[in-house]
Amino acid sequence: MFSEKSTGMKYRLYLVLSCAALGLLPSAGAPAQEDGAGPGIQEIVVTGSRIAQTDLVTSSPVTRIDSEELLFQGTVRVEDLLRTLPQLYVRQGAGQSNGATGTATVDLRNLEPERTLTLINGRRLPAGSPLQGGIGADINQVPGALIESVEVLTGGASATYGSDAIAGVVNFRLVDDFEGVRFNYQFSRYNHDNDSKKWQGIVTDAGYPVATGSSSGGDTSDLSLIVGRNFAAGRGNISAYATYRDINKVLQAERDYSSCALNNDLTGCSGSYTIPQGRFSNFGVGGPFFDYMVEGDRFVPSEGEFFNYGPYNYFQRPDERYTFGGFARYEASSLVEAYAELMYMDDRSVAQIAPSGAFFVTNTLHCGNAFMSEQQYDALCGRFGLGRDDVQTVYLGRRNVEGGNRQHDVQHESLRGVFGLRGEFNDQWRYDAYLQYAEVNMDGAYLNDLSISRIGKALDAVRDADGNVVCRSALDGADPDCVPWNVFRSGAVTQEMLDYVTLPLTSKGDTDQFVASAYVAGSLGEYGVKSPLAAGGAELVAGAEYREQNLDYDPDEAYRSGDGAGQGGASKPVSGGYKVLEFFLEGSVPLVEGVRAAEEVILDLGYRYSDYDYGETTHTFAVRGGWALDGQVKLRGSFQRAIRGPNVRELFLPQGFNLYDMTVDPCGGPVTDGLTEAGRSLEECARSGVTAEQFGNIAHSPAGQYNFLQGGNPELAPEEANTWSVGLALTPYFADGLTVTLDYYSIRIKQGIDALTPEFILNQCLDGNLSQCDSVRRGRSGDLWLGSDLDVSGHIVALKNNLAIERVEGYDFALDYNLELGRWGGLRVNNVLAYVESWDQQELAGVPADSCAGNWGATCGYPRPDLKNSLRLTWTMPWPVSASLKWRHIGRVKSLNAERIHLRKVDYVDLAAYWDVSKRVMLRAGVTNLFDVTPPVAGGTAGPSIEGNGNIFPGVYDALGRYWFAGISVGM
Repeated sequence: MFSEKSTGMKYRLYLVLSCAALGLLPSAGAPAQEDGAGPGIQEIVVTGSRIAQTDLVTSSPVTRIDSEELLFQGTVRVEDLLRTLPQLYVRQGAGQSNGATGTATVDLRNLEPERTLTLINGRRLPAGSPLQGGIGADINQVPGALIESVEVLTGGASATYGSDAIAGVVNFRLVDDFEGVRFNYQFSRYNHDNDSKKWQGIVTDAGYPVATGSSSGGDTSDLSLIVGRNFAAGRGNISAYATYRDINKVLQAERDYSSCALNNDLTGCSGSYTIPQGRFSNFGVGGPFFDYMVEGDRFVPSEGEFFNYGPYNYFQRPDERYTFGGFARYEASSLVEAYAELMYMDDRSVAQIAPSGAFFVTNTLHCGNAFMSEQQYDALCGRFGLGRDDVQTVYLGRRNVEGGNRQHDVQHESLRGVFGLRGEFNDQWRYDAYLQYAEVNMDGAYLNDLSISRIGKALDAVRDADGNVVCRSALDGADPDCVPWNVFRSGAVTQEMLDYVTLPLTSKGDTDQFVASAYVAGSLGEYGVKSPLAAGGAELVAGAEYREQNLDYDPDEAYRSGDGAGQGGASKPVSGGYKVLEFFLEGSVPLVEGVRAAEEVILDLGYRYSDYDYGETTHTFAVRGGWALDGQVKLRGSFQRAIRGPNVRELFLPQGFNLYDMTVDPCGGPVTDGLTEAGRSLEECARSGVTAEQFGNIAHSPAGQYNFLQGGNPELAPEEANTWSVGLALTPYFADGLTVTLDYYSIRIKQGIDALTPEFILNQCLDGNLSQCDSVRRGRSGDLWLGSDLDVSGHIVALKNNLAIERVEGYDFALDYNLELGRWGGLRVNNVLAYVESWDQQELAGVPADSCAGNWGATCGYPRPDLKNSLRLTWTMPWPVSASLKWRHIGRVKSLNAERIHLRKVDYVDLAAYWDVSKRVMLRAGVTNLFDVTPPVAGGTAGPSIEGNGNIFPGVYDALGRYWFAGISVGM
């Protein structure tokens, strides 16, 4: 029923034909001509519709960012530009390290990246990576130097574009008809003054090094070259581009607020119980409790020592990216214009986290281990009546500081090609048809992890006939290469030992996308289809689209078996795809024109039928209206039904362990007056499988990470959404150049494709919802985190299903004012505000909804500010200079976690200017976060499972402090 991974031959053939089409275009020998377009109102096609409009009144709220914003922000990464827009967030991005995919995904309304449809010139981008977490479009593929504008459409747009446009659409319009030559270069760097006595005091009190003074780094170089030329008397254009980007790393050790892994209440440093000294404990399993660490060749009591893993992590990943591409068009006649787009990207990024280790992945130790001293033998075995031939229950947490940091070196290559024909049959009818193929190839290498199976064999050390210490498995021939691992004596680990236990992991995979789309559009006015109160006739679009999406993820055997000690579980292969055939209609009907208090009233309609090859059919529709009372007041409103079909990972991901963040196990010890520190009783905990002996003795995960079983579901149905919007646009005559818009939106998602939050499942069980208790599988000690063996390790089952109900309501306000200053030039004021009135999430029918607007943590996870604002003032001077000041505001976000660590409101100020030195040369410079505002610190609960890093949320806040840039553009 589901398609296998295509060989891609027919698509690569199509790309060759596209390239050939570029080569067959007439040579660029004719001189460039003026456009020839006459004065008057020009028809445009706006994001959200295929119908050309005069833009007197539009029925959909579209926020537009122009290319000047890139100059003023100095953004090298497109994700950094989008993050400054109040409606948008970045989930995967350069600020992620643990769990990073090497991609950058955009998230509109905080409704997850897969619900935001990302387009280039109105056409889809493919899934960014076959890696888990990379299923959203990777905006690294977008060459920033070619961005003409970015248009953000709020609310569902499935009737126009199909699946995925539930939250809305982000459309990158690229310059595809460039003429001339332009070279750009920019250098940028981060700087931060580490002057927080609070964070420095906490880190110093913990005995760790702390960042002090001024820290500069993260140097970035960005180059681009664009060439293009018109030909055939302006009827054609061919242009090409090449860009290079090199970004240097920033370590968490370079900021005082990330110099240690802070605990959940921000009172001290936390960290990992997997320590360099080696921690040997039974956590109360199999006998009386013991807990030791190594000092010299002795065991001494462990007193809660932590390993400070934070400083080793990258705060900004190093990244190197190349992009190449070209655009071409040629109008052979009014009937046929051929066009083509070719885009290529090669992006390599390295994520780094702290050294791997034996993360309590083994649970036994032979009492006769040849490396153990007599004191160690007696402490572990002798005093419990065990002899040298016996086996003791021991969990080992030993950090591999000798082996270096874990690094995930991941490279993505993407190729995207479009070839199309468009034209006009006559004055009333036009058409557009295109083929598109996109492919992303991924190669990943995970370095410096350890092998669970080799750790087990290396810890079973015996003496051979000559008295040498060897592995038992080498002695009996099971593994002749085994080298025993001496973790019983300080400083005894050798390179030979490291070489044996170290496990490189590799993976590869790809995603591909094929689209064939065609439509005809025309005016029905000539046929008498018009309102008696309007001069213009109805406009109609009718078309069909075929899409095929495939994903193939192929990890090596070490990944598949879960043998990587630092992986949190097995990474299973994923292979599958789907096909969909769609038919769509759009209509726009002017109802009233030229009437008092109704200068123009329009009704826009849309419908799309989708037939998926896995047996699902969907119907989406849109009803939108616009009403211009006069030239000053315009009203608009819409209702749309949108859908999102399940992606390949949601359908086909095999079951396997992953990690989720939870402050403490609510049934973990200690117990006071019959209740745990989380306030749970034995009766409640018994529902989740806790015995009376375990109650009060269950160890919390020192890293605040617990196991859950994830997996896809081939029976998933598409999720559905109803979206409403009502808006007002004002362009008052008394203030020439002023435009004000206010829009209300409501997005309600049902049958949301999601897995229940593991912590929610656990608490539901404890609260008495026995239907959820089968999903709680406690380990032998009652824990939910020790080990990674599916059969014996504690975990919570949280598989994908059609469960969630989510509703988001809010307001968008925008103001744009161009004020003439006479001989002093002009001033432009632009403000965009997003206010979230409600953001409700109901994970399971029959349970209360969680209110997430203005909150973070618990089941809400990622911060959801209820107020964000962006104000830019731009002064166009009487000289060839423009200067700009920008104020960005993010409102306070309250914590729903037990520690109540609220994220304070934040205000940033950015300054920038550019100078047109001549017609050919422009210089620019600026600084963002001028006053070096430190991001709100969330602490240990800002874990990687909710896109946190370094105790903060890089996708919401400026993570690294002040950012300055300087650049030059040379054209000819």
